[in-house]
Amino acid sequence: MRASDVDYPLLKTAMLELLTAGGKRLRPAVAILASQFYDASQEKVTSLAAAVEMLHTATLVHDDMIDRATTRRGHPTLNSRWSGEATILTGDYMFAVSASLAAETDSVPVVQIFAQALMTICNGELHQLLSDMQWPPSREAYYERIYSKTASLFAAAAEAGATLSAAPPEHIEQLRTWGHYLGMAFQIVDDVLDFTGEMAQMGKPVGSDLRQGIITLPVLCYLETASGARAAEQIRQIVLGKFDGAEAAVADIVSSGAAELALQEATSLSREGQRALDGLPNGQAKTLLQQLSQYVVARRI
Repeated sequence: MRASDVDYPLLKTAMLELLTAGGKRLRPAVAILASQFYDASQEKVTSLAAAVEMLHTATLVHDDMIDRATTRRGHPTLNSRWSGEATILTGDYMFAVSASLAAETDSVPVVQIFAQALMTICNGELHQLLSDMQWPPSREAYYERIYSKTASLFAAAAEAGATLSAAPPEHIEQLRTWGHYLGMAFQIVDDVLDFTGEMAQMGKPVGSDLRQGIITLPVLCYLETASGARAAEQIRQIVLGKFDGAEAAVADIVSSGAAELALQEATSLSREGQRALDGLPNGQAKTLLQQLSQYVVARRI
């Protein structure tokens, strides 16, 4: 199944634009590298990698719709050009294509891993949308959210790639654990870059998550280190949408060193992931996974 196989021209164009709009392609790379410790059908691994990237792209379509985002990676989002109904259906169609690609692996365990990842992602989004705003915010809730949003797909990609190669169960679990830590570190760095990155590079305003009322690790670090109740009340009012002081709050967070504290946590998680690779066969695949762990915390975009 390919995007070019789609019959409806507008849908085909939209999918091709979404899939070629940029991005790091880390998730399919994880699936491919995790399959290289043992023998695997390259055709099936390619289908898995395509399924993972298609699933990720579909979640972005829905995320942009939910967040009412108008740009992503410097390009107009689909929901900024199409109706909400058409945008949601396009995302749904891409989910279906991703499932079809996963089925091309001819592996029931891989399809089960894939389905569980999709359920985890959707459950996390629903929990965030439907639950009341928790105050004070907790690290536990934050970690649960970024696992559902990001780390679950990294973990699933690594597990599925290893499964296709018929790796021993203990090595499959090690690679899944590595993917989990990689995804957690990746999302924390994303949340740090939301405060420290340049708008031109990130394609969105600095501090955009907080402006939308989303509490991320830099904000949590700021709340833990800031003195007095004023800072906490300021953030709470922003989250509730009752105070238009996000600009000043973002500046306070950036100058407080909270982003650096969050980055230290991402680095710690990255190192934990690298330790999970101990005992796996040495070779190029292992070296590249270790380098990938280092890259996700060193990147600046």
